[in-house]
Amino acid sequence: MSSPLLFIIACLIWGSTFFAITLQLGEVPPAVSVVYRFALASAVLFAWCAARGHQLLLPWRAQRWLILQGCATFAVSYICTYTSEQYLVSGLVAVLFALMVFWNPILNHFSFGTALGMRTWAAGGVAIAGVTLLFYHSIFGAWNEILNGGNGHFLLGLGLALCATIASSVGNMLVIKVREQSDNVLLTMAWAMLWGSLLVALWVLASGQSFVMPTTAKYWGGLLYLSLLGSVIAFAAYFTLIHRIGSDKAVYIGVVTPVISVLLSIQLEHYRPGLLEWLGMALCLSSVAWALKPTSSTTAKT
Repeated sequence: MSSPLLFIIACLIWGSTFFAITLQLGEVPPAVSVVYRFALASAVLFAWCAARGHQLLLPWRAQRWLILQGCATFAVSYICTYTSEQYLVSGLVAVLFALMVFWNPILNHFSFGTALGMRTWAAGGVAIAGVTLLFYHSIFGAWNEILNGGNGHFLLGLGLALCATIASSVGNMLVIKVREQSDNVLLTMAWAMLWGSLLVALWVLASGQSFVMPTTAKYWGGLLYLSLLGSVIAFAAYFTLIHRIGSDKAVYIGVVTPVISVLLSIQLEHYRPGLLEWLGMALCLSSVAWALKPTSSTTAKT
């Protein structure tokens, strides 16, 4: 499948998954929903690989990296994402994920010594300004709530969403290390999702939460959509793009998905952004596009 088609598939699916997560909130604890989602996705991937005659076992040297990838991408990131959406509109969480375009090169710089250009830092500054405008009213309101004895849950949701983006960027770097051990994308995804769901399950047990079985059709519909499309298909497309074009370019998906997510939030969650919020979103997305725009020298070579 061509890279442009993989890109479009990932954008369309992930643009809607942020809203689909809200279908699972309330009936089941967020961490338990993460376990259900990735346990099901992992089982589907293992079944597919077995049907194709693949050797399912991988050596320990590969499993070490898969455990780390599962912890970052499918455990920490998604626990934070699901929990944050209890306090934030799903479209705003999606906008924050666009900031991965800055976390990726920064983490690659400290991990692999890749150079960071001035454009990345400048665009990052614009993005921070955009996030500040986007959440100004909500942060100000949450701060007043805290001063008046409230809980300020909005700030907790914002912090969790930011942690989710950083954990996802760490997972992107680990994809590169996993690829060095195995080039079977679907099999390594299956193992990473299995490790991630097991780690979250341990967290659920340690924190005293219950494995509640959902009863509503809405929850099961969201679970199937998130497991099969949002996890199996979208991650397969995304990880394949990382292998082909690198993580710094693959995260361009983060420029498109927030637009889809915000439009869905306006339509389905009755989100009504004001002038500051629209300006903040415009700054965030334009800064990401600016950071990813090819340089003149790169353009001349292609």
